[in-house]
Amino acid sequence: MTTSLPRVRVLVVDDSMLMREILISGLSASPRIEVVGYAVNAMDAKQKIAHLNPDVLTLDVEMPGMSGIDFLKTLGNNHPPVIMVSSLNLRVFDALAVGAMDFVRKPDASQSKADFIRTLGQKILIAHSSQRRKPSAAITTTLQAASLLGVSAVLDQTIIGLGASTGGTEATLRVMQQLPADIPGMVIVQHMPAGFTKMYADRLNQLCSMEVREAKHGDEIRRGLALVAPADYQSRVMRQGTKYLLSCKPEPKVSGHCPSVDVLFSSMAETIKSHMAGIIMTGMGRDGASGLLSMRQAGAYTIGQDQESSVVYGMPMVAHQIGAVQTQASLDNIAGLLLRHLKSLQA
Repeated sequence: MTTSLPRVRVLVVDDSMLMREILISGLSASPRIEVVGYAVNAMDAKQKIAHLNPDVLTLDVEMPGMSGIDFLKTLGNNHPPVIMVSSLNLRVFDALAVGAMDFVRKPDASQSKADFIRTLGQKILIAHSSQRRKPSAAITTTLQAASLLGVSAVLDQTIIGLGASTGGTEATLRVMQQLPADIPGMVIVQHMPAGFTKMYADRLNQLCSMEVREAKHGDEIRRGLALVAPADYQSRVMRQGTKYLLSCKPEPKVSGHCPSVDVLFSSMAETIKSHMAGIIMTGMGRDGASGLLSMRQAGAYTIGQDQESSVVYGMPMVAHQIGAVQTQASLDNIAGLLLRHLKSLQA
């Protein structure tokens, strides 16, 4: 006798009647999801949350009267997991900073409604099964800023790869804010819809000491620069003489993603002839685990985020289980461990 899993109870919050109809009809078709109601604005949503006690909220970013972000702030820490439903809007990152777990991009001409609903449904199920972390106060200063590392030929040739998925936008920001301006060249893969990787890179650039920007094909990976892999492009490290460049090309998904952490990490293991480090953080599934193992086998220093500080202990868990992780660390300790390792390379 098999026992079916209980359905996840979802409250849809959106002021658009058309979008509500798309969300309600699409999500209700899933055998794992029950739409228990909808709300048309923040005041309506607050009453419905208390009355219906949903497991997960879908929340529009822009609503009349009070935005979804301001509404999220009023809820404090006592609310179910929230998935933001957003157009191409920079404010979605503000929502993640105040407690939203994840977001999806509203469908447009480039994405079918079926793909949109499928992605949203997956994120709802992940949110329901994951631990919702309290929003952390932004770090306003780095660890004694740019003086930490200094002039070093070794670090000029060192490359750092970082991969994350669900919960990773804010987790990566927290790590990056603790790193100095002269950090060795970095490449970041964060699973994110098309259009948002540039906005995310711009946000990191404003809040971190090093230069951060969305990568373009052929960019040099250099000291003091962090490159964010663009959505829908696989990113690989290439060697050209003594320089390392980043290849960004539209290719099929690997490990279910484009860009894929596995693709980046595997290319680092194959290509880099100097020092390297790999960091795998919160995220669903196993993307990056096998690539990180290849990196460790090639001599890289590898760090995996621990279970307690991960929103979703999937990617770092698999990496740890297969022996890819040299050191496990909490979110707030990852930067310190990385810096300690980089300093040891100069000894």
